[in-house]
Amino acid sequence: MNEGEVFHEKQRLELCAIHALNNVLQERVFTKETADDICKRLAPQCMVNPHRSVLGTGNYDVNVIMAALQSRELAAVWWDKRRTVQSLCVSKVLGFILNVPSRISLGIVSLPLRRRHWLAVRQVTGQYYNLDSKLKNPICIGGEAELRTFLAEQLSQEVAEMLLVVQKEVEEDGSWLISDDLKK
Repeated sequence: MNEGEVFHEKQRLELCAIHALNNVLQERVFTKETADDICKRLAPQCMVNPHRSVLGTGNYDVNVIMAALQSRELAAVWWDKRRTVQSLCVSKVLGFILNVPSRISLGIVSLPLRRRHWLAVRQVTGQYYNLDSKLKNPICIGGEAELRTFLAEQLSQEVAEMLLVVQKEVEEDGSWLISDDLKK
């Protein structure tokens, strides 16, 4: 499969959480409206919703991503960065959503400020792709070994975080993690 056949939403406003969700699911499932509805359910009594930008442009937090995945019978497992990515059972993971630092730009001028950005990684027909919505096109990472290298590099950034997108039963039984017995 070439990059043209991989579903890839591009960045709009501060909607990277929605783009990451749709990119990891490989279809347009969530919109700004569905994310805003989730925000309202998460904080129904709040005048200023703590799960999104006060400007209404997006910038959704991890709670919105987790609730969105739950609505699809999926779960998000927070990756403990103290673990090595070698202990990850990749075959049990549907995809990855990373939260990484990102430069702020005004047009072609890059400012010396950083914000947080959500991006997705997913396997499509045997190859893993970086589906960052800020990219012009998806970038093929390669196979499992290249994926582990990519994830380790991303997680080496001090403030980077990773969510594993898995089936609910995988979350419950912990099979996303290779047991110490199998590593020996």
